[in-house]
Amino acid sequence: MLGKSMALGTLGAIALAVSIQAAAAETPTIDQLPAAIKPTGMSVYLETAATGAQVYTCSKNASGAWAWTLKGPDAELFDMQKKPVGKHYAGPTWEGGGGKVVAAATASAPAPGGNAVPWLLLDVKSHEGTGEISQAKAVLRVSTSGGVAPGQGCDEAHSGQETRVPYTATYLFLK
Repeated sequence: MLGKSMALGTLGAIALAVSIQAAAAETPTIDQLPAAIKPTGMSVYLETAATGAQVYTCSKNASGAWAWTLKGPDAELFDMQKKPVGKHYAGPTWEGGGGKVVAAATASAPAPGGNAVPWLLLDVKSHEGTGEISQAKAVLRVSTSGGVAPGQGCDEAHSGQETRVPYTATYLFLK
C-alpha cells in the first residue's frame, strides 16, 4: 500500500510539473490578449504559474435557484523555474516573498477553447509589505485550464457543501 501511495505522490508531482510547464508555454503577450482585458500603460514585471482549485459553495443565487457560487481560489504560485513563490486565495489575494496584494476583477474574456475559468484583468486595491508581488498595480489571469463550477449537484440537500475544482493559470503582475 505504501508503494501505491508513493507512486501516486510521484504521479501528482509529475502532473504538477507538466501543468506548470503547460501554463508557461501558453502565456500570451500583452499584444495577444483579447481587447476586453488588454491593459494600457502597464507592462508585465512578474509571471507566475498557479496550480490549485477554485472552491465553490452550494447556495441559492440572486434569482433563488440553487447553484455553485465561487468562494475563492486556493492555489500555489510558482516561478517559471517551477520554484514555489507564494499562494493565491480568496480576496482575491496573492501573497509571497514578503508582499501581498488584494485585487478586484474589472474585465473578463472567455478562455480560448472553453471549459476553463475566464481570463481576467484585476486592479490592485491594496498593497502590503515590500516584496515583489506588492509592487503590482494590476494582475492578469491568463492561460487558464479547468476551474469551472459544476453544472449540477447543488440542491437543498447539499446546501453549504463545498466542492474544489482543479485549475491552473498564469498570473501576470503589471506595473
